[in-house]
Amino acid sequence: MKWTGEQLKHIVGEKIGGHKFIVVSNREPFIHQYSDKGIQCITPASGMTTALFPIVNACGGIWVAHGSGEADRDVVDERDHVAVPPQAPSFTLRRVWLTREEEEGYYYGYANEGLWPLCHIVYVRPTFREDDWKQYVAVNEKFAAAVLEELGGDTGFVFIQDYHFALLPRLIKKQRPDVVIAQFWHIPWPNREVFRVCPQAVEILHGLLGNDVLGFHIRHHSLNFLDTADRFIEARVDYERRSVTRRGKETLVRPFPISVDSDRISELARGKDVTARVRKLQQNFHYRGRKVGIGIDRVDYTKGILERFDAIDRLLERHPQWVDRFVFLQIGPLSRIRIGQYQNYSDQLIRRALEINQKWKIRDWQPIVLLQKHLSHEDVIAHHLFADLCVVSSIHDGMNLVAKEFVASRFDLGGVLLLSRFTGAARELDDALLVNPIAVDQFADAMHRALMMDPEEQAVRMTRLRHKLEENTVFRWAGKIVSAMRKLV
Repeated sequence: MKWTGEQLKHIVGEKIGGHKFIVVSNREPFIHQYSDKGIQCITPASGMTTALFPIVNACGGIWVAHGSGEADRDVVDERDHVAVPPQAPSFTLRRVWLTREEEEGYYYGYANEGLWPLCHIVYVRPTFREDDWKQYVAVNEKFAAAVLEELGGDTGFVFIQDYHFALLPRLIKKQRPDVVIAQFWHIPWPNREVFRVCPQAVEILHGLLGNDVLGFHIRHHSLNFLDTADRFIEARVDYERRSVTRRGKETLVRPFPISVDSDRISELARGKDVTARVRKLQQNFHYRGRKVGIGIDRVDYTKGILERFDAIDRLLERHPQWVDRFVFLQIGPLSRIRIGQYQNYSDQLIRRALEINQKWKIRDWQPIVLLQKHLSHEDVIAHHLFADLCVVSSIHDGMNLVAKEFVASRFDLGGVLLLSRFTGAARELDDALLVNPIAVDQFADAMHRALMMDPEEQAVRMTRLRHKLEENTVFRWAGKIVSAMRKLV
C-alpha cells in the first residue's frame, strides 16, 4: 500500500481520535523575520522539519518549538501561539523562548559539542561541560512545562524529535503517566563502548526510557541502544521483543526509516517554476557542455565534504579526460558557526577548494564551485534535476534525506546518485553507487563510473530507486509510529 497524506490523516483520526497530538522539536517549521516589506514568514533549512511538516500539516495539532526568529514574538498571541502556515493555517505553533545562555549551553554546548560528535563517531572529540549540562536540563524542563500546559487536562500523544530532548520524555511522564510518548532519534546511536564517554550516560538513558516508543532510522542503531541500556542501567532488556523495562515501565525500541514526500517533490520538479530555474542553470556559461556534479549539505564535519573534494582531485589525476569537462557544485549554508570545530571545518573547506582549483584551473574553468548559502526548496529540486551526478558522502549519518530528495526530483529518470555506505539511506537505496568516502581512490573511480554511465543504465537504476521511495514515504514513517503509539493506549 502506498501511504499518502490523506491516508495518514485518516489513520491519525482513526487511531488518535479526540486525543491531542503534540509534536516537539528544537527547530521551528516557520520563522518570522523583519524585512523591507514588514514581517515575513520563512521556512528554515532543516531536513527534520521538512520531513515533519507534511505530517503535522495533514493531521493538525500543536507543534512546540524554540522561537528563534527576530520577529517571532511580534506575531504570537498571549499563549505564545501562532497559526501556520500563514497562507492556509492547519496547525498551531507554540513557541518556547530561550535566553542566550540557555541556547549557548543547551543547543551549541551539550547537544552539538557533546551528543552530536559522540553519536556520529567521526573522530571529533565530544566536549561535555557541567554548565552546558545544567542548561540542557533547564531547557528540557522548560519544554516539559510547555507541553504539560498544552495538554491541560486532556489525554494526548506527544511525539518528540531528536537528541535535544533526551530528558523530556521522563519529565512529562512523571507528571502525566497517562500520556503516550514517542521519540524519534534522528542521528545514529553509537555502540556502548563509545557511549560510556558521556558523563551523564545514565541520566540520558533514564530520560529516554520515559518514552513508550523510541525510534531510530535503522535496526543497527536500535540494537546499539538496547545493548547500551543492558550495560549501563538496572533494567530488563528483551532483545526478542526489542524493549527495555525499568521499574515496571516498558519502552519499545524500533527502527522506523524516515523518508520524504516523494509525490510532492516530483510534482514540484515537473512544474513551470522549477523548469525555468533548471533552464537558467543550463544557460550558465560555466557549465555549458560540461558534466555537473552536485553536493547539497550543511557545512558539517559529518558530511564528508573534505573527502569529496579529495576524491575530485584524485578523479582528475586518475582520469584526466575530465579536466575542463567536469564541474562540481558544493552548496550549503554555514552551520553552528559559534562552535570552533565548525568554524575550523568551514575554513578547511575553503582552503582545500582553493588548492584544488589553483592546481587544475584552465581559462574559464575550475573543478569546484563552493557556495556557502541556503537554497529554497524549489532551487534544491532544480539543482538536482540539472546535475548529472549527486554526491552524498557522509562519514556517518542517521538517514540523509538529501539522497532521497535527489531521487524524488528525478522524474526524468536521469542522473546518478553516489551514496556513502555509512548512511541509513544506503540500506534502502542500494541501486545507487555505494562508496566508502574514506577510500579516496575508490571514491574517485566511482565518480568516474557515474560520469560514464549510459542513459539506459541510469534510467534502470533510477526507476528502481523511485519505486522504493514510493513504497516508503514520510507518511508511512509517521503512520507506523502513530500505529505503535495507539496500541499502547
